[in-house]
Amino acid sequence: MRDIAVFSGSAHPELAQEVCAHLGVPLSPIRVSRFANDCLEVQLQANCRERDVFLIQPLVRPVQEHLVELLLMCDAARGASAGRITVVMPHYSYARSDKKDAPRISLGGRLVADLLVAAGASRVLAMTLHAPQVHGFFSVPVDHLHALRELAAHFRQYDLSRTTVVSPDLGNAKEAAAFARLIGAQVAAGAKQRFADDRVSISSVIGDVADRDVIVLDDEIAKGSTVIELLQKLRELGPRSIRVACTHGLFAAGALKRLSEQPDVLEIVCTNTVPVPLDEHTDKLRILSIGPALAEAVRRIHNGESVSALFEEPRGA
Repeated sequence: MRDIAVFSGSAHPELAQEVCAHLGVPLSPIRVSRFANDCLEVQLQANCRERDVFLIQPLVRPVQEHLVELLLMCDAARGASAGRITVVMPHYSYARSDKKDAPRISLGGRLVADLLVAAGASRVLAMTLHAPQVHGFFSVPVDHLHALRELAAHFRQYDLSRTTVVSPDLGNAKEAAAFARLIGAQVAAGAKQRFADDRVSISSVIGDVADRDVIVLDDEIAKGSTVIELLQKLRELGPRSIRVACTHGLFAAGALKRLSEQPDVLEIVCTNTVPVPLDEHTDKLRILSIGPALAEAVRRIHNGESVSALFEEPRGA
């Protein structure tokens, strides 16, 4: 079995350290510098020759900066004769650019996938992609994890006998249904129409939420406009309590503050796929770790074992 080498870009080194701690391997050093003309340069400061190299880098703000850094990491590992290069991308922000829903529009999800492969990536490990079809944008194997088990373990501390999991839209309803089965809850979904990146309308909620404990589940929360719109519709239906959960807590443009100021939102739960700035934390925020899940997936990839057996969504979701 080839040696393993794990490197982290500058996007989320704390998560990479946690993954390495669970694996029992050191996080290999890396140097990122900038030329006078503003171009980036990356040097992997550990031997890569014929080793199983894992590059950990979620695509978070500044996304373009971290993307180029990741591409250069891939190129550096390939140039150093790495045996295999696995990109560990806990958050793939370009996955939202996944369809031709307007004339002459770019498909960033597919383009960036092609760029990663062209740079040398021979495998991708991702978590909770925005849409299932994004998996198919990559021409190399993709192991697609989810955080439903981590979220379910957290919510099992509560009485779930009158709980409904609510997806903000029908596109996320499959994941919400899988999560509802894990915790033995009902499922509902909002009928959403999007007019712009931060402007949505939810005309109704399909499912039973009256006098029930609601968990609003989404894949990511960026500006929070969808969740806040859904909360307004839910209030008309009279839920008993409301909690909000997501995998990727991006919380852009003051979203976390706006959500925490909603008096009927008891809790906001996310994972650490992306870093949440300490100055934005609130008493309502709970951050769950996906470090152990990523570490176990990395171990299984390295050993040639099944990853899907542990992390695939339950069949029939």
